[in-house]
Amino acid sequence: MATFFLIIIYLAFISLGLPDSLLGSAWPVMQSDIGAPLGAAGLLSMTIAGGTIVSSLASGTVIKRLGTGKVTLISCFMTAISLLGFSFAPSLIWLIALAVPLGLGAGSVDAGLNNYVATHYKAHHMSWLHCFWGVGATLGPVIMSGFIAEDASWRNGYLAVAVIQFALVVLLFVTLPLWKRVNNGHAESRAEMEENEAGLGRGWQRKP
Repeated sequence: MATFFLIIIYLAFISLGLPDSLLGSAWPVMQSDIGAPLGAAGLLSMTIAGGTIVSSLASGTVIKRLGTGKVTLISCFMTAISLLGFSFAPSLIWLIALAVPLGLGAGSVDAGLNNYVATHYKAHHMSWLHCFWGVGATLGPVIMSGFIAEDASWRNGYLAVAVIQFALVVLLFVTLPLWKRVNNGHAESRAEMEENEAGLGRGWQRKP
């Protein structure tokens, strides 16, 4: 179960990377379509980054109150809604407004899952975790460029990534009870390990 659960976390990190590189690949077409200045991409990027920073700083308190599973589910839902909104946004103002929940959701998932994997799994899983983020960051422009090359529709590119995010939201919702079960398993393993170490320490102390 722990391995299956880790796969779900890896999928969540792929979905975290998907939106991160969409804007750069889509902006040349988006900019002319909505009539925004070229430099507005920087404003959107800063808005997303600002939301990510805020949610990362608040993630400790939020995770303590709701748990990593619920925070991951809510955050992925926020990013999915934001990406869906991007696909229908009629102007730059709408894009800026939608960039706020996109950044907030991304920051919570990032901080929450990094903390969870660092706490409950071996160190090499952290490397794999960020490799899967790279997979998502690579696939994002591939998906977007495919739609732009076919019909010059950046909106369909965002819509496709939003559908992927909603699929992950469904998966996270279905597997939400697993978080508690896996947490209990990790707690039992940790308690058993501490008990064995304590017994070993007492054995060494009894030796002359």
